[in-house]
Amino acid sequence: MDTAKMKGHVAMLAANSMWGLMAPLAKFVMIGGAVSSLVMTDLRVFGAMILFWIFSFFQKPEHVGHKDLMKLFVASLLAIVFNQGSYIFGVGMTSPVDASIITTSMPLIAMILAAIFLKEPITGKKILGIAVGASGALLLILGSSQASGTTVKGDNPLLGDVFVLLAQCSYAFYFVLFKNFVTKYSAVTVMKWMFTYAFICLLPFSYSSLLATDWLALDGARIASILFVVVGATFLSYILIIVGQKNLRPTVAGMYNYIQPLVATIVAICWGMDSFNLTKVLSVVMIFGGVCLVTSSRSRAEMEAYKAAKGDKGVEKAE
Repeated sequence: MDTAKMKGHVAMLAANSMWGLMAPLAKFVMIGGAVSSLVMTDLRVFGAMILFWIFSFFQKPEHVGHKDLMKLFVASLLAIVFNQGSYIFGVGMTSPVDASIITTSMPLIAMILAAIFLKEPITGKKILGIAVGASGALLLILGSSQASGTTVKGDNPLLGDVFVLLAQCSYAFYFVLFKNFVTKYSAVTVMKWMFTYAFICLLPFSYSSLLATDWLALDGARIASILFVVVGATFLSYILIIVGQKNLRPTVAGMYNYIQPLVATIVAICWGMDSFNLTKVLSVVMIFGGVCLVTSSRSRAEMEAYKAAKGDKGVEKAE
């Protein structure tokens, strides 16, 4: 495996690990009721926007043309506004288990979109890898929910499930449509504009909630958790996602989505909220096995190179 691909794999593993850790920490912050899910999202977007702008002053200035600014606006809608917004509304109306199960559809959606827009081949190994990885993630999610007795349903589960699915579709579209575009600028430049646009879009919906939040009710542990969510699970993670997006195929990058429930389960075990058993071991093996299968499947470029080499050999034989 070359250095660029290795860098992409490490970046996606780290980003999705932090997102997996974010789930229990964000829940810990919101469980007291002082901070709502909408305010938590606004804190993530606003905090990351400030950090990206600060860091942009310490790198070589990059001019972004008007057309590219419009593309970044669309990218921010897909990767942040629609993705996070739809997910928040969806989780509020359905159960956490249903939402977690639906998130496993993202790599499959990314594979289909990559085949349509990037002409990436849908191979048997790729389909098998997604199926194995998704099965491992589902086994982990369902096993954990049964062990904890999680049966909480929202007010409108069907509509909530649709919103969560829309969030996965939105993120998959971003991965596929903007894979080549993100290589044009540095990660900091891309993200500072994306988060600025996202903050402008989200502020009208969260303004009243931000004003109504009792910030003095937050203790040290919850403030530390918010800082991790903003700095680690948003600022650093989105930089790493750009690195992964540049160096990996959309389907391969999307497969790391399955790391999130794995990390969340590990944290739950460490906090005494869950137990370690054979099912979880099998889930881990299936998740990483699925990632390996998709990674080893042939890309469009590799398929074309293989066909060209085969054609050259046929010409040599004919001669």
